Amino acid sequence: MKRIDFENGTVTNNILSAALPMLVAQILNLLYNIVDRIYIARIHDIGTTALGAVGLCFPIIMIITAFSNLFGSGGAPIFSINRGKGDSRTADMIMNTAFTMLCGSAAVLMLIGFLFARPLLTLFGASDDALVYAYPYLMIYLLGTLPSMIATGMNPFINAQGYAIIGMLSVTVGAVANIILDPIFIFVLDMGIKGAAIATVISQILSALLIFYFLHGKSELKVRWIHINEISECTRHARDIISLGSAGFIMQLTNSLVSICCNNVLSVTGGDIYISVMTIISSVRQMVETPIHAINEGTSPVLSYNYGARRPDRVKKAGVVLIIMVLIYTGIMWSVILIAPEFLIGIFSSDKLLLKDAVPALKLYFAAFIFMDLQYIGQTVFKSLNKKKQAIFFSLLRKVFIVVPLTYFLPYGLHMGTDGVFMAEPVSNVIGGSLCFITMLVTILPELNKMGNSR
Repeated sequence: MKRIDFENGTVTNNILSAALPMLVAQILNLLYNIVDRIYIARIHDIGTTALGAVGLCFPIIMIITAFSNLFGSGGAPIFSINRGKGDSRTADMIMNTAFTMLCGSAAVLMLIGFLFARPLLTLFGASDDALVYAYPYLMIYLLGTLPSMIATGMNPFINAQGYAIIGMLSVTVGAVANIILDPIFIFVLDMGIKGAAIATVISQILSALLIFYFLHGKSELKVRWIHINEISECTRHARDIISLGSAGFIMQLTNSLVSICCNNVLSVTGGDIYISVMTIISSVRQMVETPIHAINEGTSPVLSYNYGARRPDRVKKAGVVLIIMVLIYTGIMWSVILIAPEFLIGIFSSDKLLLKDAVPALKLYFAAFIFMDLQYIGQTVFKSLNKKKQAIFFSLLRKVFIVVPLTYFLPYGLHMGTDGVFMAEPVSNVIGGSLCFITMLVTILPELNKMGNSR
């Protein structure tokens, strides 16, 4: 079983060895998420309405994902830093603490979802027509909360041990199953939007089973629930995991908050059609951002391991490779978005009316796309080096303190209507991304230089 050695070999090869399988996995995971929307948009007579209804479920789905990342993205870097130090016992306890918290939160989230699904969807902007499709989709999706969270939250612990191929396969199994099962349940069995949700839950279960099988039976460090006599020790680890994971958690929660605010404003200024437009823009964003996430997540264990092993030169090299790869990719995709928006939108819907409204909205939303890289790069470095305060602050800054106020101020205060909703994103990218990247440079580089001089 091939394993990446983060301590030896070139930094670029280590990152590519981790990032390429992760890229394949993230692309497949993207298909896992958007294939529902592609098929749903093509359900006869109700496609556009049903697509908007699924978009209304995004905030709740993002909240579930946020909790997965709280434990996965919070635990994996600390796990990797301790592996770099040679402390396998602490690394083992961190992984098992994260797993136990993940399972407990999954049960709580599923129960809350079942109890409050309808009022939450109404709060998020669902009309009576949209609720007919959104409610049954969400109720079925919630049944897969635990496997969904295991698939997302425990995968980073596989990658952190250097088993990038296994991490990729765990996602592949679920994604391929979803692609196959979706048309069967939606069209062949004529279950419509309910069929899409059933196919997704089955696929999540398959991914979770493979991840648990590997981490429990095949990996060097075995996943399990913590024992009662380990609670006192695990409490400290739990605080560290939650503290570091809060950055990704807040980012996901604020994405959910932004989605809620956008849907609310769009429902007033543009109606249900613009909620469908935002659903498509969100889908395009997921699609074009996937390789950026893969590069970031592939670089993270290299940064963490070498930081824990006190190898500052390798940390710096990993940061430079991260910046170059992300900027080159984004430059290419930014050009595609601005030159051929119709092609990207056409992947999700063939509705001519929807296309007419979606093209200018998409161009506006991505007007400063490349500045978002600066946010991602800074956040990845802060998270990987266990810089909790900075990671949390910049997660809050861009979304909560910039995007949310602008989502209301631009449409209502400056009377920009729907354009104001889409303009809020590029403005926040320029301000938040620039501040995050500059802060990363002026705080992390001096620390690494000091670490190198003290060796």
